[in-house]
Amino acid sequence: MKTLLIIYHTMTGGTQQMAEAAADAARAQSGVAVKLQRASETSPDDVLAADGYLFATPENLAAMSGLMKDFFDRCYYAALDRLNGRPYAAMICAGSDGQNALRQVERIATGWRLNSVAPGLIVCTHAQTPERILAPKTIGADDLERCAELGAGLAAGLALGVF
Repeated sequence: MKTLLIIYHTMTGGTQQMAEAAADAARAQSGVAVKLQRASETSPDDVLAADGYLFATPENLAAMSGLMKDFFDRCYYAALDRLNGRPYAAMICAGSDGQNALRQVERIATGWRLNSVAPGLIVCTHAQTPERILAPKTIGADDLERCAELGAGLAAGLALGVF
């Protein structure tokens, strides 16, 4: 059985909602085990044991979150040259545009020689004031459906051996 590892960080709940929607839809696929883990609790062994990845991070100050970066810092060299060709996708919960956070995840995934199997998914909350940035987020049904489709697609591709 293949394993899809969904790694996320959240401060205000938006990214967690996105990751959970993807995980729930992925779990509905047969032939794949789904692990949903916070970035701070994910080790190199977790990364090495998985067959595919979904990275989910908020955009903080036009970049991926610090704890997501910490995950990559802790796991990068332990997994380097040991993940070549494995599939991945990325989701960004953005306050403005999310492009730089996505670019950062893509560069790290390129260094790991992962295979991008879907365009990066960016959900924009338009939180631009300190109050809205720090407030708990509620991700809309349409955006959660997009996250679910990404999770289901990754899981199906793994289960069928497409990736």
